[in-house]
Amino acid sequence: MKKPRAKNTDIAFRSGCPIATTLDLVGDRWSLVIVRDMIVGKAKFGDFLASPERIPTNILAARLKRMEAAGLVAKRTYQINPARYAYRLSDKGMALLPVLQNMCRWANAYVPGTWTPPESFMAPRV
Repeated sequence: MKKPRAKNTDIAFRSGCPIATTLDLVGDRWSLVIVRDMIVGKAKFGDFLASPERIPTNILAARLKRMEAAGLVAKRTYQINPARYAYRLSDKGMALLPVLQNMCRWANAYVPGTWTPPESFMAPRV
């Protein structure tokens, strides 16, 4: 049986389960870290590389491309030669904020040694 595919992406979904399909989109070890960084204002490739998790450049490039194809991220050119891009979350990507906030709450309650996120990150958005 063929796996269902997301529109306009190369992501194969394992099933129609909403948890599994969400994990197929952002369930790797880097995608939600990139989303977190965009939420706190990072936009350029070098900004993401400066994060404490130290994402490898090839993985970062692949995740940004994949997230753009999935409609989670939009990019714009800010320099032509050499080509450089700034990234931002789309509305679809920004809709992951409550998920990340709840992950933070869970980790703070059950995983000793986790950081307390800044209030600006945890505050509800309108």
